[in-house]
Amino acid sequence: MKPFLRAAWLVLLMAILPGQSALAQPRPTGTWTLDRTATHEGLGSPVGMAYDASGNLYVANWSAGNVVRFAPSGERTVFASGLSGPSGLAISSKGDVYVASYNEDLVWRFTPRGDKAVFVRGLATPAGLSFDARGRLLIANRRTHQILAVRPDGAIDVAAEGLQTPVGAVELPNGDLLVSNIAGGISLVSGGTKAKAINTDLRSPGPGIVAAGADAAYVVDYGGTTVSRIDRNGVRQVIADGLSSPVGLARAPDGSLTVATWGANATFRIRRP
Repeated sequence: MKPFLRAAWLVLLMAILPGQSALAQPRPTGTWTLDRTATHEGLGSPVGMAYDASGNLYVANWSAGNVVRFAPSGERTVFASGLSGPSGLAISSKGDVYVASYNEDLVWRFTPRGDKAVFVRGLATPAGLSFDARGRLLIANRRTHQILAVRPDGAIDVAAEGLQTPVGAVELPNGDLLVSNIAGGISLVSGGTKAKAINTDLRSPGPGIVAAGADAAYVVDYGGTTVSRIDRNGVRQVIADGLSSPVGLARAPDGSLTVATWGANATFRIRRP
């Protein structure tokens, strides 16, 4: 059993899976194509992923305790090591790399050269990371059932509350949030901080969630095998199926999606037609 499976939020996941069901929906024809050949292999329980402005892919490896970087050519280097349970990962407009430490309740900030400093402490099992339009770092703070928004100066705002073990969040163009809850489906946060459940089809949404246009997001189902598009009304379309415990998700420079799975410890490309 991989180390991450022993973490509290995945113990909770195992407890809730028998009582949930995924409502299978057909994948839209003529939209996306899943490449069955892995793009990057030999990972160690990958979770957070992001591309920088140069097209390098950064992957947080939970069980390996590191962050690896893949150049567009495929060359692999270790960007950071000696981390404790690296989970969420996001890259700022300045190129700084932010990595959540699920075990240490903090977020690290790395310069593009790899210089390391603590960005924020005192969190509660932080999972997925992303940025909003104001440059605040959105943190899925699992244990407090909140999404926190940390300003560049370190001040913390509560962006969403009343969630159910959130593990990922993404901001829509109008400022609303879509949140993946590992124990409670997909939530919408609109016009304030209170969350509203909009979809419970997925067995267990994972940290991988990215914006899909003006009113939707692409979301992985860690407890299942799919990547789906879910809009603000809760309507779901499966865009890829047959993955083994998909966890991480990132949009590639060419508009395709890169998904990381724990079943294969690898990443795969989901291509536009």
